[in-house]
Amino acid sequence: MTAGSAGEPTGLEEFSTHRPLLFSIAYEILGSVADAEDVLSESWLRWQEHDRRDVENPRAYLARIVTRQALNAARTASRRRESYVGPWLPEPLEQAGADSGLDHVLTGEAVTTAMLLVLETLTPDERAVFVLREVFDFGYPEIAAAVDKTEPAVRQIAHRARHHVRARRTTAVAEPSEAQAVVERFLLAAATGEVQLLMDLLAPGVVYLGDGGGVVAAARRPVEGPDHVARMLVGLLARATTMGEVDMRMTVANGMPAVAVTIDGALDTVVCVEVTDEVVTAVYAVRNPAKLSGLRMA
Repeated sequence: MTAGSAGEPTGLEEFSTHRPLLFSIAYEILGSVADAEDVLSESWLRWQEHDRRDVENPRAYLARIVTRQALNAARTASRRRESYVGPWLPEPLEQAGADSGLDHVLTGEAVTTAMLLVLETLTPDERAVFVLREVFDFGYPEIAAAVDKTEPAVRQIAHRARHHVRARRTTAVAEPSEAQAVVERFLLAAATGEVQLLMDLLAPGVVYLGDGGGVVAAARRPVEGPDHVARMLVGLLARATTMGEVDMRMTVANGMPAVAVTIDGALDTVVCVEVTDEVVTAVYAVRNPAKLSGLRMA
């Protein structure tokens, strides 16, 4: 590793400074904490090996390395997801705060499960360009270098990706602080088995997605409509109480209010609740143990 001159940051210091951004780029492209961490490990090795004396902008250069590694991982992941059992949901990412100690910078709409599911419908190149431009505000020349395409081609990809995303995300979800009261009522109704009260909190087009990855029990298809979703939620919680001591704790994950459900002290499910116009529009329940094993919940 090339040492920095006196007063200049070393390669490790440069990488550490930009690590939250780099992790966030990788996570937005991949939707997986574990895969994003793998990308950062590989990117660090490449950064170590590079002669950094000719790097004028470490932030842009590191973003280029991470984007290329993430694109490679995304192409592999897309093939794996073709055989995924049931709905695929992004790996839960706890909200970063000033005192959280979490290593990312993502907040707001960009990190919501709904947005990440829309990004899943883009090609890897479209997703990378959209993330770098719309989420992190990189310039087109920097993005072109990162995805190894011409600047005019990148502009076309960005336009296509924006149009695709906007067609599928027409309304923004409520911020966690704004949605908390709705989610508290939602959780209380589900826990007490009040089906009608729960239905009153659900939007007409509400959808429930459960991700068990074929490893644990979860709905294999989306569940739609207030009646079906309400009865499923009440039934799932009633069933959980037969498996052990159930504890439910409010938190924030993927930019949305979330509920961490533990059974006999072991994390069983993380449920992200999407609220729009003071009603619940979607419920995303991640049960796949591989997506919960490394989760750091405050």
